[in-house]
Amino acid sequence: MQIIKTEIPDVLIFEPKVFGDDRGFFFESFNQKVFEEAVGRKVDFIQDNHSKSTQGVLRGLHYQLPPFAQAKLVRCIVGEVFDVAVDIRKTSSTFGKWVGVHLSAENKRQLWIPEGFAHGFLVLSETAEFVYKTTNYYSPTHDRGVIWNDSDVGIKWPLTTIPLLSAKDESAKLLKDSESFS
Repeated sequence: MQIIKTEIPDVLIFEPKVFGDDRGFFFESFNQKVFEEAVGRKVDFIQDNHSKSTQGVLRGLHYQLPPFAQAKLVRCIVGEVFDVAVDIRKTSSTFGKWVGVHLSAENKRQLWIPEGFAHGFLVLSETAEFVYKTTNYYSPTHDRGVIWNDSDVGIKWPLTTIPLLSAKDESAKLLKDSESFS
């Protein structure tokens, strides 16, 4: 497993070593020891989520407030997405900065998004299936969002059309108006 640092030190890319032949492939998708050494702390995942979306769907930017803040380990198992993490920790030197990574069934990369980050993705392929582990349970009363096109954040989404959004994501707030982490 190769660990790749991003422009925001707390956000990491995990790239597996894939063994393939004419029968198919094999790779280790998760190893607790390797993972915890890379992130520098003990992490307990308690929930796995799986979504399927069509091309042009943009989900996010989602996060939960403490005490239900969630860290996520995300990957795309069918198709391709452009995955984004935005630092919403007000005291961080990278507050308001974002990292974008192409995750696909082909590259098998995973992205580690710690607590204190808003997360979202844009589906680039005809369909995409997205799976992720979380460190906390979903809590509707702690669920928040930052609008996907906040000009202060300035995410450069690889858009070819207007994205398809949920009503919840259409009504998300600007980062400056959102409840953020201290």
